Amino acid sequence: MLLVLHAVRLLGFADTPAVAKRFDLPVDETQDALEDAEARGWTTYSSFAGTSGWSLTEEGRSENERLLKDESSTETVQQVYDEFLPLNGILQQACTDWQLRPVDGDPLGVNDHSDAAWDAGVLDELRVLGVALAPLVRRLTTALPRFRGYDVRFSAAIEHKWVDRSDVDSCHRVWFELHEDLLATLGLTRS
Repeated sequence: MLLVLHAVRLLGFADTPAVAKRFDLPVDETQDALEDAEARGWTTYSSFAGTSGWSLTEEGRSENERLLKDESSTETVQQVYDEFLPLNGILQQACTDWQLRPVDGDPLGVNDHSDAAWDAGVLDELRVLGVALAPLVRRLTTALPRFRGYDVRFSAAIEHKWVDRSDVDSCHRVWFELHEDLLATLGLTRS
């Protein structure tokens, strides 16, 4: 149940196959767990704008947090989080630079991706972040195996030039998930 609830929390809103995929769980067992969680008031299934999926209720978020407290590696997670935070600002700037490209007279000009050198610089910055991320994820995975793969997913996104897309495992999406995972594990909020 921990992994199913946590996957829904990290994904925010997702169908059963996506929830199962997040932690390599069998789809049928994930569906059963989601339905059980729904019966307990922890998840809800809804549809809008042509998509359907699961989300956590407040009670489900509380249950997820209770289950996370039972894990016993918060010292390692706290150390990694402290090292992660400065990198977070670099990621935010790289995503901004991917979206915006200052030009004469317009410091907030939209990046139309016609400047290959500008885009290459952003991707290089993301590669540097990927290198810095790998040892952090290794330490996290040693403490809690559910952290496995964030670095691989991040590097794959760079190679596909998926920087800020929301419909794929982009750099921003993977980073956001990792950040949420760290916060949830430590019992912190973004504020």
